[in-house]
Amino acid sequence: METTNGTSFNNQKFTIPVVNDVEQQTSMELEAKDDFNYSKRSQWLRAAVLGANDGLVSTASLMMGVGAVKQDIKAMILTGFAGLVAGACSMAIGEFVSVYSQLDIELAKMKRDKQRGENRETEEEEAGKEGEKESLPNPLQAAAASALSFSVGAMVPLLAASFIREYKVRLGVVIGAVTLALLVFGWLGAVLGKAPTVRSAVRVLVGGWLAMAITFGLTKLIGSSGL
Repeated sequence: METTNGTSFNNQKFTIPVVNDVEQQTSMELEAKDDFNYSKRSQWLRAAVLGANDGLVSTASLMMGVGAVKQDIKAMILTGFAGLVAGACSMAIGEFVSVYSQLDIELAKMKRDKQRGENRETEEEEAGKEGEKESLPNPLQAAAASALSFSVGAMVPLLAASFIREYKVRLGVVIGAVTLALLVFGWLGAVLGKAPTVRSAVRVLVGGWLAMAITFGLTKLIGSSGL
């Protein structure tokens, strides 16, 4: 069958637009990148919340333990401050060593890959490797974040007890402030970890209470025995 100008319909070529497919693929790549960045940020934030919770529980437990045998506010504050400094240094050093070991492993792996004869790398591959180098863990950054998060949590019982002279009132205020902070940290950790919020908050709260109660009770027992 031919048209009036002698051109056959069978010889005509039809093209299918692919603009929508390209846009869809680009959109999917951007969404995947955003999900990766959000996941990475969530991991850092969750680690910071866990570090703050560690500082909160350990420092509060130390202060409660000393408060079990000494009613002096100075002894309690000095104990809490010593716990803050020691815990922050311990967290920083531990995180630095751990992340530095991970960095050594990643660098060794990249060096082995480079020595396998990848001499003809394209520009995209080179750019990808530069991106991998930029995404490598930073030991100093990790150590500073751990020390800071621990210190933030440890400041809660310290500030709660700093200006209260009355012994029983001071213990009650410390317990109340720590309880509120435990609920907040438990809720934040559950949200960032996509876990049930109520159950996680209660679990963190009960764990913190147990730590303070055990430290208070054992120190009271040892102190009353005259050791």
